[in-house]
Amino acid sequence: MSITVKASLGKEKYYTEVIAGENTLITDEPVDKGGGNKGFNPFEILATSLASCTAATLRMYIDRKEWNIDTIHVEVELENFPLTKRAIFKRDITFEGMIPDEEQMKRLRTIADACPIHKILTNDIEILTKFS
Repeated sequence: MSITVKASLGKEKYYTEVIAGENTLITDEPVDKGGGNKGFNPFEILATSLASCTAATLRMYIDRKEWNIDTIHVEVELENFPLTKRAIFKRDITFEGMIPDEEQMKRLRTIADACPIHKILTNDIEILTKFS
């Protein structure tokens, strides 16, 4: 699977329009970093990718099992440690409606770890850059 996103940043400091297919979102930096705080910052976007993918992956599984779970909440905290080149994602998942039993929770943990973004973040990553 291949996806393409395009980011465009003009002269308004850090206000970036990102386009993926027919969808657009805005990223920015907080005011204390010189931005206008008009959108998510790049770290928030990264954490959002894990949170939203986890929720969607769990929803697919829960729906297939026909479990009566109304809402899935996924909170992701990202701690970045540039000096040690380490990042820690803390993911907290809660449910509304039916509360899964111990066996179901064990299966849901496996499903959460099977989300495609989780897999990408825990596999080898290579970034190839060219200037055109």
